[in-house]
Amino acid sequence: MKRILFVCSANKQRSKTASDYFSEKLIDFEFDSAGTNQKICNKEGTQALTPELMKWADLVIVMEEKHRRLIVENGGSEFGKKIKVLAIPDRFKYFQKELIDLLEQKAMPLIINI
Repeated sequence: MKRILFVCSANKQRSKTASDYFSEKLIDFEFDSAGTNQKICNKEGTQALTPELMKWADLVIVMEEKHRRLIVENGGSEFGKKIKVLAIPDRFKYFQKELIDLLEQKAMPLIINI
């Protein structure tokens, strides 16, 4: 079973939506999500990104280029090949229709082709 990790800043809106949405839609995959900002994740009670999660994932889908850059700069260069950037800005709410539409358009092809 392929494992996909979605990453945004706080794991509250974008990556959480992606993980929850695709978990219901694609049952032959495992999904999880995390945030790159440890302080915000701690404050919000959401899951922060860890090296273990990066190792767990077959594919890491980040919402913005800054997330990919943060991972690589903080010692995650070994994971560079499995990181894909969606270019979805931080302006959506959890499960917002426009966010779901973008995830379908941008993430679905990456998921089904791993």
